[in-house]
Amino acid sequence: MTYATVMVSLALNQPNNARLQVAGELAERYEAALVGVAAAKFAPPIYFTDGAAAQRLINQEEVSVKRCLADLEAEFHAATRTRAGRAEWRSSADFPARFVLAQARCADIVVSGGQSPAFSDAFSLVSPKDLVMQAGRPLLAVPDRITWLDLRNVLVAWKDTPEARRAVADALPMLRKARDVTIVEIPEDDDDRSAVVGRVSDVAAWLARHGVTATARVSRAGGAETAAQRLEKVADDIAAGLIVAGAYGHSRFRELILGGVTQYLVTQTARCVLLSH
Repeated sequence: MTYATVMVSLALNQPNNARLQVAGELAERYEAALVGVAAAKFAPPIYFTDGAAAQRLINQEEVSVKRCLADLEAEFHAATRTRAGRAEWRSSADFPARFVLAQARCADIVVSGGQSPAFSDAFSLVSPKDLVMQAGRPLLAVPDRITWLDLRNVLVAWKDTPEARRAVADALPMLRKARDVTIVEIPEDDDDRSAVVGRVSDVAAWLARHGVTATARVSRAGGAETAAQRLEKVADDIAAGLIVAGAYGHSRFRELILGGVTQYLVTQTARCVLLSH
């Protein structure tokens, strides 16, 4: 398995340097095509007007949206000019989430920013929370302070669920490039520790059969810390540059209400995170 097409989602009025750098690295490492995507839509004002004034306002805003998308296209091509392989740009005057999610069909992995505002503007920004739960592709969330994709130490946050199994499989190309891989499960208070050890050992053995040497580890249970805090401590301990995890939602109707660890990883961690749902 490899990544043949890497898609990077750019955002208006947000820093894009980190995600462009990491997406370009991925494309070079795997000799993949690189697709840049962005969308924005005119946001109707909260006040009302009519006639010629209204049409003039609409025209001005539509021109502004087109100009912003053109600027993002120029930024994408400037960042990919020295990268090997093929680079393609796609944009639209559309709701960003709707457009980017549709374009994800062409990609093996989607690269996005790692933080999102508490209240996202649906007219100009697609939240990584939308992408991870709805794209049907692994999401690599890249915080703005990241300058390169550090695969020296990779942490696999294991939970015996379909999402975690999918995440490890989706991450195989990166895990094969990693120097050290650690699999950790953070048990619940009532978990049988021997059963937990058996689970992470099974994952380590599965990875070994795919050419990845991994260390199995079980975190301590209990205490006042949340699972996200304990996971972050393990990541600090091994100096992880990437965390691989399954993404979990609590709402069947709209799977955008994320679990505590997923919410933390996609919005607050300072590391790159590969998430699959």
